[in-house]
Parts: sequence; structure tokens; C-alpha cells
Amino acid sequence: MSTQTGKINVQTENIFPIIKKFLYSDHEIFLRELVSNAVDATQKLKALSALGEVKGDLGDTTIEVAVNKEAKTISISDKGIGMTADEIEKYITQIAFSGATEFIDKYKDKTPEAGAIIGHFGLGFYSAFMVAKKVEIFSLSHKENSEAVHWSCEGNPDYVIEKHDKKERGTHIVLHVADDSEEFLEDAKIEGLLKKYCKFLPVAIKFGTRKEYNKVDEQDKETEVDNIINNTEPAWTKKPVDLKDEDYKAFYRELYPFNFEDPLFHIHLNVDYPFNLTGILYFPRLKRTLEVQKDKIQLYCNQVFVTDAVENIVPDFLTLLRGVIDSPDIPLNVSRSYLQADGNVKKISGHITKKVADKLEEIFKNDRKDFESKWDDLKVFVQYGMLSEDKFYERACKFNLLKDTKGNYYTFEEFTEKIKPNQTNKENKQVFLYTNNASEQHAFVEKAYEKGYEVLVMDSPIDAHFIDFLERKHQDATFVRVDADTMEKLISKEESMPSKLSETEQNALKPLIEGVLPANKFNVVFESLSETDQPMQITNPEFMRRMKEMQALGGGGMSGFYGNMPEMYNLVVNSNHPLITKAVQEQDDTKKKEMLKQSSDLALLSQNLLKGEDLTKFIKRSYELILS
Repeated sequence: MSTQTGKINVQTENIFPIIKKFLYSDHEIFLRELVSNAVDATQKLKALSALGEVKGDLGDTTIEVAVNKEAKTISISDKGIGMTADEIEKYITQIAFSGATEFIDKYKDKTPEAGAIIGHFGLGFYSAFMVAKKVEIFSLSHKENSEAVHWSCEGNPDYVIEKHDKKERGTHIVLHVADDSEEFLEDAKIEGLLKKYCKFLPVAIKFGTRKEYNKVDEQDKETEVDNIINNTEPAWTKKPVDLKDEDYKAFYRELYPFNFEDPLFHIHLNVDYPFNLTGILYFPRLKRTLEVQKDKIQLYCNQVFVTDAVENIVPDFLTLLRGVIDSPDIPLNVSRSYLQADGNVKKISGHITKKVADKLEEIFKNDRKDFESKWDDLKVFVQYGMLSEDKFYERACKFNLLKDTKGNYYTFEEFTEKIKPNQTNKENKQVFLYTNNASEQHAFVEKAYEKGYEVLVMDSPIDAHFIDFLERKHQDATFVRVDADTMEKLISKEESMPSKLSETEQNALKPLIEGVLPANKFNVVFESLSETDQPMQITNPEFMRRMKEMQALGGGGMSGFYGNMPEMYNLVVNSNHPLITKAVQEQDDTKKKEMLKQSSDLALLSQNLLKGEDLTKFIKRSYELILS
């Protein structure tokens, strides 16, 4: 062939500035696109070989990526199908005419390999011009008696195409890096991008440092410090029956090398109808925190990394999981950088939710003890799912657990049956007593058990929302924290006992007690309790406290109003306690004040509310009382 020139078939002279600025959100995507094209070319060759259209041994099909910092070039070489001059005219100069699409249409029903072609857009090659001021293609087709071709373009619609002496089948692309993109000439930068986007591509990829960029054959002689950077057969591409539990754990460590905890368990996704979906999802140990990265699920399209922002594919609560999703049926925009709205996405999302619920229910039914042992790590995830997805809530009701302070686990229905005889209030509601800190609220928990009540542990970061949610779902249930009021008031069944203090005595004592408390933070109330109960108790009203907790977690509505209100507590004075009656009878005002101050400080101390100077004075006063 003779040298020829021409103009790239585009609709506007400004196509290159548009590509550089708008086609891709990140310039680094160019490497993904060019390597993906090289993989496509190799997969096409293998497909044709399987059909007998390519004869003989294919030889080494490793793709090579190299950087020549001195020459300021990046090269991508494959030993795939190659291109003739006519094919370069067709597939390179006619932007948006996708060779991959044509190939799939022709061969999709003949060989499985044809369906594994990555590219669908035809614009991928031109992403090279985001970082290159000039791009060269050296290619030799697999077809017999083909002539090698050299194509070059300097980032404008003009190009040159001519004969070349390339001897080896395949395509070699050279990017002459622009001055404003020299960061991509660093080995560490390119190797990092390859590991990010190409880590699991199905064709081996070698990376090294190029000594010479103008020689397009005998790559091994020109490349040093080369290494294979990808796993061509990641676990999700295999059949579940061919994998052992250790294989799944090993793949988890490959995905997250700096995570030193094994996952709780996994789900292997393998769907071919009504859409194609493969992948492995892992349940990490969440414990009591929601401070987890929601970018741990990676989306792939035929083993090409697309994004780790998968919120549009999976429900928000499932983004707490980790792992890989791979689907050619998830619609991407032209640059494969983000998702497009589509009915398939909703179907895929629903399917993943169902598979997760199936797995949890299966473990619960088959080995409840094992499920209970994992519950503290699963709790936040399941609660979050129940709060955010109605369909998941319907399934999760069967395996969502409540845990008591003794370490026993119950479903909601099981616990309801357990407390029915004893924890039913005047309104005939089941009263679910709970603690969010069994250590700090120990005295209240012990009092509940003394009265034969059961106490749950509700200490996850979203329990404030979850409790409110359960009350809305179960109108005959109410949740109350053990320190929200005195135990007699929490589950009121009968009239309170008579008080040993008259109303006049209470009214006289109240301002004295208020005088020894921090101002504007405590509401003093008298209650007729047992003589064995504490003389003073600090309680935190359920409604106000819950509103503030929900506000802290981002709750809206009226919770915002309550969240801005100052913290308020009740100081409950036991009008039947001997110490209180003694204080009423004490004639020495100084001694009376000391008695009331010491008692109120003890109540504050029990709730971890005695701090700073007040705590120092309390300790000093306590020693003086011991010595007196």
C-alpha cells in the first residue's frame, strides 16, 4: 500500500477538545480503555481459533504495557487479532462505529468467547488523546498475506496511514505523552492504574519499563523489570462447586490486602437469566460502628473495573458489604464511568437483596447457634436493611434477633411471648425494657431483674431509629430504657404506695435539693418508692432522650427541635427512704444541706454525671464523712 492521508470521520472539528474535557471524568481512564481494547483483540483471536478460522498455535498472548520516561511514551502491545489498513480506516477513523459491537453481532451465537468482548462504544481508543499529544498504531492482522500498517495522529482530525515492517501479529500503540500529563510517565502511577482497572482482566498483562519505543516486535528484549499484574481467573468467574471456603477467604484477602479479619461468610452470585450477573459478596465484621467505607463493593463489566460507587445498583444498606459484582447488563454511559438509569438495574438490585436475605435465613434455619455467634457483627447491617428496604424487612423479621443482658437471643415474637405475663402495662402494651450501656446502667438493670423483668441490650449506633421503627411496626409494643424512670413507673400496674412525707414537707425540701444541683439541668420530683430503693435516682425521660439521639444520628422533623434543647434529667427523690425522712427532720441547716448534697452527688455519680470540680469536692467530702 502507498502512504495516504485523510481526515477522521467526525461531526465537528472540535471533537478532540470535547474528548479531552468531557468524555471521561478521569483522565486515568485512558489506560483502562486501551488495555481493554487489547484484551478484546486477544479474546477475538481466541474466539476465531475456537471456530477454526485461525489455524495453528496462538503462542504467547500476554499484553505488554511499558513506560519510556526518556522518550515520554507509554506503549500497549497485544498479540491479538490485529488490523488491516481497511480495518483501521473503519474502526479508528470512524468514531463511534464499534468494531466490538459488529464482532459480537456476528459471532455471539457461535462461541462463548465472543460474548466476553468488553468494548461497546468505539470511542475508547480516543481516550488516549486525553494524555497524549500524538498517538501511533502499529498493527499486523492475523489474516494471511496481510501487510503491517502504521497509523499516526497528532490530536486533530488529520492522520497518516502507511505500510510498516512489523512482523508479529497484533497491535502496538504508542502514546507520546503531552507536557501537562507527564505524571503518567511514572512507573508507580501506571502500575497503580493497571492494578486498579485491570487487576482481573482475562488476559495476562505484563508491565515494565521500555528501553526503546520505536521497535514494535521482540518486546521481551526491550522490557525490563516486567511482571504480570493481573489474576486472569478471579474466584467470581469460577463455579461455586469448584471453590472451597479457603478459596473465598484467599480472594477476600486479594481484594482487601490490608484487612486482617476474615469475613463472616460470603454469597456467590451466578445468574444468567433474565440478566447476566456474577460476583461474590462478603459480610465483614461491622461491630458497633457505621463508620465504614461504602466503596468496598467493586463493579466490573466482563472483568474490567468500572467503579466502586455502586449505590445505584445495590440498595444503600448493602453497600456495607464488600466484594465484586460483574455484569455486562448494567448500563453504563459512553465512557463507562457511571451508571445510567435502566430497568435492569432495579431487577439486579432486587435480586441481590433477595440473595442476601436467602443466605441469612438459610444460616439462621440450619445452624441457629452459628448465626447467634455472628449476630453482634451482623446486627447493624440487618437493622439498617430493615429500616431502609420494605422487602428486606419482610424477610428479616424471621431472623432479626434481640439480645438480653444475659447473652440470650430471641426473635421479636419469641421475646414478646416471654415477657407477656410480666411486662404488660395498664394500656395492655408489651414493655420492652432495654439498656444501651449495661455497665453504666447496672443499678437499673439489677432492679429490673429483682422485679422479674427482662432487659434487652440495644447498643448499636442506629438503635434509636430502630426502636422507633419497631414501635411503628408493632403498635402493641413500647420500648423504654431502664433509666428512663423509676421501675414502678416504667411498667405501671398498680397504684403507688403511700408517701411518708406530706405534701408540705416535700414542698419545703424541694428548693433545698434544687439548690445543691447544677442549675437548669434537673427536674426534682418526689415518688413513693420502697424503703430499699435508693434515696435519689437520676432518670432520663425516654421521649426527650430518644429525640436527641435520633437528632445526633441525622433524624429530621421534630427531632431537630428537640435535639437543640438542653439536656434535662429527672432527680427522683424517694419520699419513703430513711435518709430522706432524716433530712426532713434535721434541724441543722448546714448538716441538712450536706446530707442532700452527698445523696444527690451519689445519684449523679451513678449516672456518670459528676465531673470536674464537683467530683473533686465529693471525694474530699466523702473522706471527711468517713473520718467524722
